[in-house]
Amino acid sequence: MAELPQAEWTQRPELARLIAALGPGNARWVGGAVRDTLLGHEVADIDAATPLEPVEVIDRLDAAGIRTIPTGIDHGTVTAIIDGGNVEITTLRHDVSTDGRRATIAFANDWKDDAARRDFTINALYADPLTLEIHDYFGGVDDLAARRVRFIGDARQRIREDHLRILRYFRFQARFGAELDAEAEEACAEFAPMLKGLSRERVGWELQNLLCLPDPSATVMRMRELGVLQVILPETGRNEVDKLAQLVAAEKSHRIAPDAMRRLAALLPAVPPVAETVAARLRLSRSQRDRLACVAARDMRDGDDPRGLAYGIGLSCAIDRLLLTGADPSPLENWDVPVFPLKGGEIVARGVKAGPEVARILQGIEKRWVSEGFPVRTRVEEMLEEAIASRA
Repeated sequence: MAELPQAEWTQRPELARLIAALGPGNARWVGGAVRDTLLGHEVADIDAATPLEPVEVIDRLDAAGIRTIPTGIDHGTVTAIIDGGNVEITTLRHDVSTDGRRATIAFANDWKDDAARRDFTINALYADPLTLEIHDYFGGVDDLAARRVRFIGDARQRIREDHLRILRYFRFQARFGAELDAEAEEACAEFAPMLKGLSRERVGWELQNLLCLPDPSATVMRMRELGVLQVILPETGRNEVDKLAQLVAAEKSHRIAPDAMRRLAALLPAVPPVAETVAARLRLSRSQRDRLACVAARDMRDGDDPRGLAYGIGLSCAIDRLLLTGADPSPLENWDVPVFPLKGGEIVARGVKAGPEVARILQGIEKRWVSEGFPVRTRVEEMLEEAIASRA
């Protein structure tokens, strides 16, 4: 019988208080916290499952002085607000109907019914909070040991229930998988066109979650080979997928953390209007759209003056461009973009009439200041003297 290893989070006193408030046998840890603890990974979020219905969960926690938020009460989820990190508590459920985009659920009292509606075997692992005994209904422990991502039951049926599971499969494969699952891949390829019917926000979010993993390049290539990538990113060709692999290698070489937007930019042609179209389609934020467009404007000359580039377009976009063009971003490491130490009023004070002439002088000095490597204020004053003198 498998047991959950002792971990820091399993011994938190506030979690013991939470379990006591729900009552004996009324809660099990479930999902990512169980899976990641078995793998020896750090646990970020803790989820619990319970046969109690949401109203009773709220009443019991309230009686114990534990505050709750009904974050998804229609779907059975209540968030307990506790020190050290909140816990989502969800009532056991089973699906009544599904249409590939959303499910109608009913509350249940059978743990296996709840496990059966989850996507992958490695996500359907439950742990008793007192004994740490693991309840594994579909072979998830063995799959985890084999680094195998496998749908619960029939892969095609699970994807029919929720088309987003196609992208989730590849994300989990990139994170946990080693052994490919032929049934899962065939089902993902067959139902890939169904991704077009999903909310663009959901697709964009899942894609970002995939791209921010340590190295998703092999998985993205497999998505292209199976025809899945073309459905969500038709702008991406083989060259762009190769560019992603090169980018990941460059990030590792320069010890730069993975970034989903930078990697999405690698998967798009270096054409700003294309980047803007994709950003709009995926419902990205305004700042994300601007960043994609900035990175898409890259060219091979970006590496000539990394700091000048960063001054002109911003540090983040400059690093992205340098990495994507194969240039060295190390001149920007621990470097703060300086502020130009001259104002137009200082030029007016020297007798130049406010207007276009002031702007011309200011821009000329700023250009020299950048080309000279951002010298100190005294050098800028010398440049101003030379500019004023040249007008005589």
